[in-house]
Amino acid sequence: MTRIKICGITNLADALAATELGAHALGFIFAESPRRVSPEAAQEIIRQLPPFMTKIGVFVNESIETVKTLFTDCGLNAVQLHGDEDCGYLEQLSIPIIKAFRVKDESVLTEIESFGLPHFLLDTFDKQARGGTGRSFNWQIARKAARHGRVILSGGLDDINVAEALSIARPFAVDAGSGLEIEPGRKDHVKLKQFIHEVQKWDNRTGAAISAHTAAASFLKR
Repeated sequence: MTRIKICGITNLADALAATELGAHALGFIFAESPRRVSPEAAQEIIRQLPPFMTKIGVFVNESIETVKTLFTDCGLNAVQLHGDEDCGYLEQLSIPIIKAFRVKDESVLTEIESFGLPHFLLDTFDKQARGGTGRSFNWQIARKAARHGRVILSGGLDDINVAEALSIARPFAVDAGSGLEIEPGRKDHVKLKQFIHEVQKWDNRTGAAISAHTAAASFLKR
């Protein structure tokens, strides 16, 4: 089953809608972003989510101490790192990690291999932004990256293109945020429903379906 992560959650209504529609993980952005959420707001949202939902905090070049503190205080299950964090940084965290790699061309494959991670996220390279660009990249690169671990595909995914992305990249998981919004930080629940439906339909067509609870519980399973 393709795991589904909805990122840029800033309010309870969007979090509950994504949960009820079948998402397996939610992303809370603590870095500079139009979708940034305060630790207090994230805590309140997470407190009201069912226990099987995977909660992931998104950080960019944050101090190790801050990441560890928010991981514990907010009740996160993992952190997603979109900055220049190196292998030494990852080793010091000692918590579940998703490292994001920004894809410009196939040279990213060498970088991914050097980290030796069981799973990682691929997003679109942009000189100005660390994510949330609303633009996709060459999904064939994502398919090649799968030889190095489980690929979480991000970058410009929405309800219109996700089926094509799945057919080409065959990722372990998909991650959508800006492509499912009415405005930054506020999800369009119609698009959200259609996005999840398209993923589920693709899974059913390819015989990849398993229970939602199993998928959520194993979102970051090695």
